[in-house]
Order: sequence, then structure tokens, then C-alpha cells
Amino acid sequence: MAKVTVRDVDLKNKRVIMRADFNVPLNEKLEITDDSRIKAALETIKYILSRQPAKLILMSHLGRPKGKVVDSLRLTPVGERLAELLGEPVLKLDDCIGEEVKKQIDSSSRRVVLLENLRFHPEEEKGDEDFARQLALLADVYVNDAFGTAHRAHASTTLIAKFLPSCIGFLMEKEVLYLGKAVTSPDKPFMAILGGAKVSDKIGVVDNLIDKVDKILIGGAMAYTFLKARGIETGSSRVENDKLGLAKEIFQKARDKNVSILLPLDHICVDAVDKPQTRQNTEGQAIPAGLMGVDVGSRTIEEFKRVLSLAKTVLWNGPLGIFEKPEYAQGTKQIAEYLAQIDATVVVGGGDSAAAARKFGVKDKLSHVSTGGGASLEFLEGRELPGIAVIPDKN
Repeated sequence: MAKVTVRDVDLKNKRVIMRADFNVPLNEKLEITDDSRIKAALETIKYILSRQPAKLILMSHLGRPKGKVVDSLRLTPVGERLAELLGEPVLKLDDCIGEEVKKQIDSSSRRVVLLENLRFHPEEEKGDEDFARQLALLADVYVNDAFGTAHRAHASTTLIAKFLPSCIGFLMEKEVLYLGKAVTSPDKPFMAILGGAKVSDKIGVVDNLIDKVDKILIGGAMAYTFLKARGIETGSSRVENDKLGLAKEIFQKARDKNVSILLPLDHICVDAVDKPQTRQNTEGQAIPAGLMGVDVGSRTIEEFKRVLSLAKTVLWNGPLGIFEKPEYAQGTKQIAEYLAQIDATVVVGGGDSAAAARKFGVKDKLSHVSTGGGASLEFLEGRELPGIAVIPDKN
């Protein structure tokens, strides 16, 4: 069922409070090193401003201040960058609730207001109803465009919707549309690429997709657990020995559903992660004793490309190797670049795979790159996200 969106609500002369996800990385000088989350919210922000609201009040968290004021986690750099991107001044406040906040909003001529880090108050993460009510008192309409926090039942993501007419923004709408179609009605053939370190992180996704997907391509460290479960030598690679039974269950489920699971055919191996000079490509699936896998090998890359060339929908969640190190990035890089070329709907889950898509310059060439790591994972597992569930359905 489609949710009420910002298009469906009259915003003229209204005070609009919008939950955004401005949880951006900062360096030691408190400079933003990646502003993609701010840019992702711009479409909704600009649309709201075009509807001539009385005020647009933006709120977000940043980092993990654990309910205390932490000066290095103030949203001041976000306010400055947002003003640059919008081409108009932004009123950045030093708190997010209270009489002083109300006074400053009332007396300012600026259209855009940015509240201080919500998580400076412990009540935000506790889901405190009174804290949500105080946020609601600042506005007439609530917009949630923070998909990255939609899986958290916090005051600003769920409880505030009890007190104000509520809707979702364009970013949230796009996330629900693309991720929702991937897990409910994908165009076939439907392929999933699953990577990352742990089988346990992806078991919910596999369970939810096994009825819909045609093939699952597995890379990253989790591939070594699957290989070991098949009796293939993995050397000193990272293996979840306590999850070998789980991997065998997944193989059985896939067989029962007639789903192909493709494991790496070869690997890039090293003596140790900090010794890239020892890199070698194995002859086959087995990893010799004393060596550890850090990336998929050249044969695997070519085979994965061949299989993906047949796809109409691809869901990618998790890198295929330690892509942060250039020596171990070829598998993730080449598959990311290949996904940007194929004639298919390509949806990338958040987190490391989204970071890889940005790093290798393909983010804008893919159908959708999710802004939510944990949120996209839970959505792909088929769970109802509290931040979406509280928004009314369209009639």
C-alpha cells in the first residue's frame, strides 16, 4: 500500500518539520567528508520550499553522543553545507526543543531552520512521547525523509507522527518503491549479489528472497563460510565456524526452491591483510594453507559478469572483497562498473555496497543506491520499519 507523500499535503503557510538523515562523516577539523546524505534530501527540501510554507524546520541526529551534548557532533557543519547547496541562509539552532527554540524560530525571517542534534537528548532514542510532543509543537505538518533511521522507533521517526498530519518525502518514497519492488515483484531473471563479512548478517535477506530470486552470487568473507560448508579448503580465511550448519541449510533451501547459488571459482589471496605484496590468484576454489582470501579472483569476476548479463533485476548488498584497500578492490570495482552498463534495474542496499558504488563512480548510473544500511537490510528481510508504518496509507 502506497504511503501519503509530501505531494498529497497542502503545505502553503504551514510550518513543516522534516526528519532528515544528515548523519554525515566528519574529519578531525569537523569538515564533512561526504555530503551525499545532505544532497539526497535536497529534492524534498526544495519541493517543500516551492509550496510556500511558513517555515521548514529540519531535524536530524549526528553520530552517537549518547544523550549528552558533544560539541564535535553539533550539526553546525551540516547547516553551513546545506546553506551552500540551497543558495540561501539556514538558521542553525543550539537545541531542538523548548521555549528558546520556539522564540528563535518565531523571530527569524529565514525560511529554513536546522535544529540541533536530536540525540543530545536521551529521550530521542528512548522513544519518549513527551519529547516527540515538544518537537511536534514547532510545526503543523510532519515529513519523514530519513530512510536511514526508519528502522528505529525513536521520538523523531515514529512518535511525532501521533501529534501531526504526517507524510513521507521523495527519498523515502524512492527507497520504498525500489526496495519494495525488488522484494515483491522483481522483473525476471532476478539475481542477488550478497557479500560482506558475515553469513549471519544476510540470513534474513536470503530467507526473504529465496522465493523470488533466480540466482544468488556470493562473495566477500561470507563466501569462505559457504565454501567450507561444502568441504572446500579455505586456508586462514575468515570463516564463521559456528555458522557452517546455517550455510548448509541455505544450500538446502536453495535446492528446494530451484535457486542457483554461485560461489567464487577462484580468489585473490595473501599471507596477511597488511602484506599486499604477497598477493596471488588461486588456481581454483580451494585456498592453500597459510593463505587468506581478500577478494574474488579473475575467473569469478568473468563468470559473475556472464551471469549478470542475463538479469533484468539485480539486488546488490555487500562488497566482494576488502574494497577499501586498492589491492583488494578489483572484484567489487569491476562488478560495480559492470552493473552500471547492463540493461537491468540495479538496486544497491546501503552501507558498504553504497560506499563502493560511490567510490567507483557508478552511483548515478545505477537505478537506486539506498541511503540506509541497517534500514535497507531490515526492509530486504521483509520486516516492517516503524518509521514507515506510522505514516498513513493513501486512500
